[in-house]
Amino acid sequence: MKIFTNILFLITLIFIVANLLKLDYINPLKGDSMIALISLTASLCAFLLLLIFRMSKKIENKLKK
Repeated sequence: MKIFTNILFLITLIFIVANLLKLDYINPLKGDSMIALISLTASLCAFLLLLIFRMSKKIENKLKK
């Protein structure tokens, strides 16, 4: 499970970087930049969910011991 979550972390980081490169910082709400902004937000949410999942697994392992 740890390897799977690490792979998912890597994928979300790749998506974050790709969307940051696609984002137009002058007009972030026009054209493809809007799609990049939405994708960036979704990628950041996925990253946070994975962090929460990892923390919950650590807490679960500590409670089992």
